[in-house]
Amino acid sequence: MAGTLFQLEINPKLPPRLARLEELANNLWYSWDRPTRTLFARLGSKLWGAVGHSPKAFLKRVDQRRLEEAAEDPVFLGALAHVLSAYDTYHDNLRREQGHQLPDGALIAYFCAEFGFHESLPIYSGGLGILAGDHCKTASDMNLPFVGVGLLYRQGYFLQSIDGEGRQHALYNDADFDDLPVTPVAGPGGGDLKVAVRLPGRDVWAKVWKVRVGHVSLYLLDTDLEENSPHDRDITHQLYGGDRTTRIEQEIVLGMGGVRALAALGLKPTVWHINEGHAAFLVLERMRDLIRTGLDFDAALEAVASNTVFTTHTPVPAGHDHFADEMIRRYFEECCHDMGCEVGSLLALGRIDDTPEFNMTGLAIRGSRFQNGVSRIHGDVSAEICRKLWPQIEVDENPMDYVTNGVHVPTFLSDHWHDTFDRVLSPAWRQRLTDAQTWAQVHAIPDHTFWSIRQSIKAEMLYLVRHRITEQYTRNQCSQAHIDRLLQLADAENPNVLTIGFARRFATYKRATLLFRDLELLRRLICNPERPVLFIFAGKAHPADQPGQALIRRVHEVAQMPEFEGHILLVEGYDLRLARRLVSGVDVWLNNPVYPLEASGTSGMKAAMNGVINLSVLDGWWGEGFHQDENGANGWAIKPASRTLDEERRDQEEGRSLYETLQDKVIPLYYARGPMGYSPGWVAMAKRSIATITPRFNSQRMVGEYLHKFYAPADQQWRRKSADDYAAARTLAAWKQKVRLAWPKVRLRRLDTPVKRIPYGASLHFELAVHLDGLAPQDVAVELLLSRPGTDSRTRPPRKLLLEYRGPGEHGDSIFALDFTPDVCGKLDYRLRVYPHHELLTHPFEMGMMLWL
Repeated sequence: MAGTLFQLEINPKLPPRLARLEELANNLWYSWDRPTRTLFARLGSKLWGAVGHSPKAFLKRVDQRRLEEAAEDPVFLGALAHVLSAYDTYHDNLRREQGHQLPDGALIAYFCAEFGFHESLPIYSGGLGILAGDHCKTASDMNLPFVGVGLLYRQGYFLQSIDGEGRQHALYNDADFDDLPVTPVAGPGGGDLKVAVRLPGRDVWAKVWKVRVGHVSLYLLDTDLEENSPHDRDITHQLYGGDRTTRIEQEIVLGMGGVRALAALGLKPTVWHINEGHAAFLVLERMRDLIRTGLDFDAALEAVASNTVFTTHTPVPAGHDHFADEMIRRYFEECCHDMGCEVGSLLALGRIDDTPEFNMTGLAIRGSRFQNGVSRIHGDVSAEICRKLWPQIEVDENPMDYVTNGVHVPTFLSDHWHDTFDRVLSPAWRQRLTDAQTWAQVHAIPDHTFWSIRQSIKAEMLYLVRHRITEQYTRNQCSQAHIDRLLQLADAENPNVLTIGFARRFATYKRATLLFRDLELLRRLICNPERPVLFIFAGKAHPADQPGQALIRRVHEVAQMPEFEGHILLVEGYDLRLARRLVSGVDVWLNNPVYPLEASGTSGMKAAMNGVINLSVLDGWWGEGFHQDENGANGWAIKPASRTLDEERRDQEEGRSLYETLQDKVIPLYYARGPMGYSPGWVAMAKRSIATITPRFNSQRMVGEYLHKFYAPADQQWRRKSADDYAAARTLAAWKQKVRLAWPKVRLRRLDTPVKRIPYGASLHFELAVHLDGLAPQDVAVELLLSRPGTDSRTRPPRKLLLEYRGPGEHGDSIFALDFTPDVCGKLDYRLRVYPHHELLTHPFEMGMMLWL
């Protein structure tokens, strides 16, 4: 058609009775309150789906007449009143987390490169973002003084389609910020608040946006501004997009720009949390600010590190961000000038080994005093990966701690459970998420009621899967007859087929295709017409990850084999909506990563709280979550094969274990149905899954642990180190410099004669001479470690006894001694050591220095 095509959008006007719908649409509280989302869907379900379940976009497009009808509809108005009552009650709730309360004026700033709250705010790619979103939601639930800081991307993670050959296609859409639940922050002059970030030869401007997440605020930075060059406008264009230049510029904007944004907002955090290394440049920006006030480089580092928390989620060294030294020199030359330091001093903050690379994890650890992995296993792995940062400290004693991840129960618990939990557990269960006794009452739910709820949730999941598969295969030119064959077992009207879900990022270490090592055995297991099994696969591979995409093609290939037709479904377009349905609706959640490469994983936690049973390798969180006692197990565990085996043997052994578990345990238990049409043993295990996993692996426990272990101590350390013009930070920095100079010449030797045997009740005398090379005796701790032979120091830490300073000895040595009477019999091992000691240290071994006799 001739002529220029112009576009016009006419936005409806909310009737006065519905005015607060706009408030609901601009607070991500709706992302974990289903009645709020249902309220919008009732105004137009097709439009609700078309706008990707975005309340803000929905209100811009809904028909005016529909709004006017709703304003006169007593049923809708009643539902709105109910939602607003819950909303107001939530936001009026001033309950603070009990126990380790933060003092007045405390503020936690949580930095992350992605946040996953809901599909209506697509600035996330996967587990890291979902975890960050759950962290913010839980901080709101606990009413903590908390702000988040991230980037506002035009293009979040890609939309996925899978063609008829199993090839993944990535589609990126530019988001219209007017459709997102974000609001520009007003600057002091009335315009939009913007902050400048210095990059080589120019300033880049970033606009600050605000997202309301219940009680807390998330601030997002956006460089797509007219003031910037086309290149700089693209810095925040795509999540994890571009080359290394884009990556470092994104991380500078996030870390350094984020600090400036909070300052421009008048916010003064007392705790800074770096969630993964992408935001670690905030350390340099904070140091620069302090150096400008008169602190030297070392004192500024001490002050900044004292209240910085760093969480690593990466289980392999190659996964930690790193940049060439030359790139760091180019981007931080002016920063070094401002800090009055040589570039070499800055480069040293990011050095982990001898390679000419600046490691963001190295910067984050040196710039923090609280570090953690995200599960017990991952904490050990991270301690090993980062051991060079504390070179003289044994791995099991270095400062790397762990806080196992958890999930936000209100977001991922199916609505179908709420009324039942209110009736059986009492309505107070929402305030007792970490109380094991409360959750033990799940066993009181009648089996038939429990099974009925599970079937209802499963049916909803199957409806969505059928819809997605139908759209996918219709687009790929498949006939309706073919689609019907594919969906023969995914029957939402009769959901009685054992259904196993595998949905996550398609990375090689997650081994999506381990199930396909022996196709003949798999066929016999799952294609029995008396006991059929349906596998549902979903997930994305990074567009640059060709091996990951090859896994998708392999799943598609097997799914198309005639013998597996209908037994294996590969669903495209994995997103939060599909994830919520799958983790709550399948019968079994499968996870078989290569040990120990699953840092934590959270999808299995979401599944368990919905009565889905986990079948997983004992890695990540499942190493802590799997439970078995006299009453039975809460799932199935695949024990990792020996790490000494090659890749082929390892996969062979663990694949065999997977087949045997399916054959001997999972399938027989599911189909051991009684007269009521369900398996009592299955229901019992599903109840144990809820009762044992929910109270331990929810995000309230997780954030509470961060609060007690890190946030409260970090706030206290900041107040101590920053008092009196940072006197403590200056003192500690000077002391550390003195220790570093002297430590290479520190020596210790034993003066007493070791004895091999003593009678019970006899006393032992230990005496050491320590050459301190100018250090004072109070600058060190001399320690005896006592343990039983052969014990694991991680599970049974040794007893520690300090030797006392007894005065000067010969040759300028200092004498330390201990008189000790053992109170046990049998063989004992003991060792003696010395390490730097100062009351201002956050962790006793943070300097990484220790000498053993």
